[in-house]
Amino acid sequence: MAPTRWQSENTEAQSQSYVERFARLESRGVDLHGEARMVDALLAPGSAVLDAGCGTARLGAELARRGHQVTAVDLDPVFVEAARQHTSISVHRADLTEFDLGMSFDAIVAAGNVMVFMEPGTERSALARIALHLRPGGLFIAGFATDRDYTVDRFDDDLRAVGLGVEHRFATWDLRPWHDGADWAVTVARAPQLLA
Repeated sequence: MAPTRWQSENTEAQSQSYVERFARLESRGVDLHGEARMVDALLAPGSAVLDAGCGTARLGAELARRGHQVTAVDLDPVFVEAARQHTSISVHRADLTEFDLGMSFDAIVAAGNVMVFMEPGTERSALARIALHLRPGGLFIAGFATDRDYTVDRFDDDLRAVGLGVEHRFATWDLRPWHDGADWAVTVARAPQLLA
C-alpha cells in the first residue's frame, strides 16, 4: 500500500510525539471531546460508529463511553497501538482507500485532518470505501483545515461522486456557522435512504 501524506511527512518518532502530546493535554484537563459531543448529538443512542483515521482513538473512546458501539481504523502502527489501549472499542490497522471490515455503520467520522493527510488523488477512493460501509441514511462527518491543497470544493465533488449528499457544514466542531474564509470545515453528509 502506498504511503499516505501523514506517513510521508512524519516519522515514527513524530507519531509517538503526537500520542504523548494528547496524553499530556488530557492529564492537564484540557477538553478534548468537542468532536464527540457534536457527533453524539447527531446519533441515536447505541449507534454503530466507525472512527476512520482514528489516531489515538480519543474520539472513538469518548463515543463508546457515551454508549455507542465503536470500531476504529488507522494505518499508522503507533496510533493503532495507542488506540488499542481503549478496550471499549475494536481497532483495526488498515488503509482507508482499501479497507473492508465486513460490516456497516450508522455513522463514520473522519476528524482531525484525516482527509487532508491522505495521499493526493486517493481521497475519492477513501470516500468510496467509506460510502460502502455506511448503512442507508447513515452519516459521514469529517473535519479538516481549509489551508491545504485538498479544498472543500474538491471534497464536495468527491462526496457527490460516491453518492453522499452534504446536509450541513460548520466552521467549528461547536457548530459555529460556515463562512468563506473559515479556517476549518466540519461537514455532515448522508448516504441515500433505501426507497420503500
